[in-house]
Amino acid sequence: MNDRVLKGSFRDPSGYVFKVDGRVLRTVSDSYRDHYDRLIGSGLRDLLVKEGLVIPFEEVGGPSPEGASAYKILEPEQVPFISYPFEWSFSQLKDAALTILAIQSRALEYQMSLKDASAYNVQFVRGKPVLIDILSFEKYRDGKPWVALRQFCRHFLAPLCVMSMTDIRLGQLLRVNVDGIPLDLASKMLPVRSWLKPGLVFYIHAHALAERRSGPSHGNRRITQARFGLAAFKAMIGQLRKVISSLSWKLGSTRWGDYASQDLVGSKYFESKNAVISEFVDLVKPRTAWDMGANTGLMSRLLASKGVSVISMDSDDGAIEKNYLEVKKSGETKILPLLVDLNNPSPAIGWNNRERDSLFERGRPDLIVALALIHHLAIGNNVPLGMLGEFFGRLSPWLIIEFVPKSDLNVQTMLALREDIFPEYTVPDFEKAFEPFFEIVQKAELSQSDRTIYLMKRKEQ
Repeated sequence: MNDRVLKGSFRDPSGYVFKVDGRVLRTVSDSYRDHYDRLIGSGLRDLLVKEGLVIPFEEVGGPSPEGASAYKILEPEQVPFISYPFEWSFSQLKDAALTILAIQSRALEYQMSLKDASAYNVQFVRGKPVLIDILSFEKYRDGKPWVALRQFCRHFLAPLCVMSMTDIRLGQLLRVNVDGIPLDLASKMLPVRSWLKPGLVFYIHAHALAERRSGPSHGNRRITQARFGLAAFKAMIGQLRKVISSLSWKLGSTRWGDYASQDLVGSKYFESKNAVISEFVDLVKPRTAWDMGANTGLMSRLLASKGVSVISMDSDDGAIEKNYLEVKKSGETKILPLLVDLNNPSPAIGWNNRERDSLFERGRPDLIVALALIHHLAIGNNVPLGMLGEFFGRLSPWLIIEFVPKSDLNVQTMLALREDIFPEYTVPDFEKAFEPFFEIVQKAELSQSDRTIYLMKRKEQ
């Protein structure tokens, strides 16, 4: 396959995705012509774009990279950052599921249907979920059931159920199950009370039982091949919407989800930190930033207020959930909260480990912000300071980083539970370890704290 064709684009015969001069384009194959013409001619595309459910796109000229003729070449609005379902909070995954159902409901009114319901076809743009795979539609045939139902249940319903009713951390099963959580596995993990919910009994437990008795292919037939008319189809979508809407995760207290609500906010330390960060950002003038260890996103919002597009990362489910709910409540468009464990960041997955890019293959920000983070990596996880310097230097030309010394209460709490094997965890050692990769542009000590914040610029290698 041509090097310009994106690595994860080989599965769809309707057309493939490729890049030209940094622009992402999409071919429409001749085999998809009739479905595409119906999508455009019926007005469904215009409706979905107007409602913000589908990514806007336009037809452009030019040859396809494979050399073969294509019916159309499309240029969609460029998505700033591609994220994966296992990097989303509970509410992000739920909103993505409801978006798919809203699209399917509208498509039926135009005698069309979704043939794919992959969570990877949804991305968050300007704070909201949107379908990016415009070739997911097909002409509706009366009596034909929703062929994407099983995929929808594996990618959305099953993960949301086990996250809601068993353990929020089970959303990470999407990371090792590229085509969604198997229904038989979800059925085993759900509590007995899930059998009292008719929707879950039918869409998960009954189909899981069919798969166990006769194999996945039989379960697939049971969930997708019973014939029913348009009215039944619409009723099914309505029932799925009701089931998804009823699922919730009780956002309780988590270790770091409540960190920002402690005595820090409003203190002289916090005000001093805000002022220093604001000054450093004004010097760098970044367009994009990754806020690593963002917690609930307080500093991400400072960056966004200056026009910076921010990927707001944290490993705490509660912190990311609160961050996203604030994005929704305030209508924020510059912040994308993502669940990321820097000690085990999202790897390349899928076929040949090339179908889905790793976290660090998906972008390079102008600036990385790493506040109240380094002690978790260096002391909490034994990562040498020199390796941290190389890590940050590989990702971005600018770095704002906070050094949290051993005298800090948080570090003392960490060391109270283990032996102090970190004699070189000092300010001079930190600066020496980062010196091969960065030059210190400015540094500032914070009020009511022993912490120091640095603005660093990557050295040319």
